[in-house]
Amino acid sequence: MISPALVFFSSLLCHVVIAGRTCPKPDDLPFAVVVPLKSFYDPGEQITYSCQPGYVSRGGMRRFTCPLTGMWPINTLKCLPRVCPFAGILENGAVRYTTFEYPNMISFACNPGFYLNGTDSARCTEEGRWSHEIPVCAPITCPPPIVPKFAKLRDYKPSVGNHSLYRDTAVFQCLPHHAMFGNDTITCTTHGNWTVLPECREVKCPFPSRPDNGFVKYPANPQLYYKDKANYGCHDTFVLDGPEEVECGKYGNWSAQPSCKASCKLSVKKATVLFQGEKVKLQERFKNGMLHGEKVSFFCKNKEKKCSYTEDAQCVDGTIEIPKCFKEHSSLAFWKTDASDVKPCESDSKRKYMRQIVASNEFWLLDESLLQRVGGNLLDIYSFASVKATEKFHT
Repeated sequence: MISPALVFFSSLLCHVVIAGRTCPKPDDLPFAVVVPLKSFYDPGEQITYSCQPGYVSRGGMRRFTCPLTGMWPINTLKCLPRVCPFAGILENGAVRYTTFEYPNMISFACNPGFYLNGTDSARCTEEGRWSHEIPVCAPITCPPPIVPKFAKLRDYKPSVGNHSLYRDTAVFQCLPHHAMFGNDTITCTTHGNWTVLPECREVKCPFPSRPDNGFVKYPANPQLYYKDKANYGCHDTFVLDGPEEVECGKYGNWSAQPSCKASCKLSVKKATVLFQGEKVKLQERFKNGMLHGEKVSFFCKNKEKKCSYTEDAQCVDGTIEIPKCFKEHSSLAFWKTDASDVKPCESDSKRKYMRQIVASNEFWLLDESLLQRVGGNLLDIYSFASVKATEKFHT
């Protein structure tokens, strides 16, 4: 017969062994919750995994029972985010996104010339739907432009009814006697308004003064305005220095102030000179004198080298300086050769070629390495050009 005390001790020992095999708190799964959640579980107790809102279960088991071993089975359950459907194409705009998964957002933007009619973003919700519908990109329009005072529209064509679209333009023109200050063309902007309007102002010019030894013609009106014109001319033997026609400008002054320059009376009676690259008889070509601005080259002799060179002379408002080296040839001295018939000095030709090189900037087209050595100094450039001239005339 078994003692009652022995039976009680055995049952107590068995209970202790079973109680020592409780299951610990289950492992956390990303985006999942455990019900019920406790620090430990007795054998036979059940737990259930469920995914958080916005996530769905994939693979594995959702319900587990604490085994007698006290170790939870390996759980392969995964909670993955819901995926919202393709948002669609935004005409005249763009949809910006990284992913369509919950809880990400997408944003909307319109192309230049369009504005967003609707929300600028949407979120993928817990239910796997977008929080807002895709918006519409509507065209930006500008109202009919305001016409400035003393102006009129020269070019304007509305695109939508009587409204204009982004980048449409309107061109203004001032009324007679008025000058425009600002841009004559305005543009419809992305803000639905026009760029700055120009201003038309009445402009008056004083009556042009008559030049000495000349005359001026202009409209016989009590007042001269913007764009009015005046014409100048000179009396015989005088030359107009400036344009024949001038115009009243937007700032109330004339575009130029021409003057009449006197011609030059030549003290030389007979000479052969260079005029516009050709030899001419001074007494024939300029029998009535030289006009202001005209230039000739006189021939001079180099007695030591027995050659000729030229010196320039120009008529400036009635005055011309004859080169000191020039000697007027006498027909009585028939044994003497006129300077214009003597062979040119080589140095004179080289000097003229050097001047042409420097004046026309041709030295920039020469050897680049040599130019780097002269360093851009003006005297070095002339020296360098002289060397090039020597090379040219010796080839």
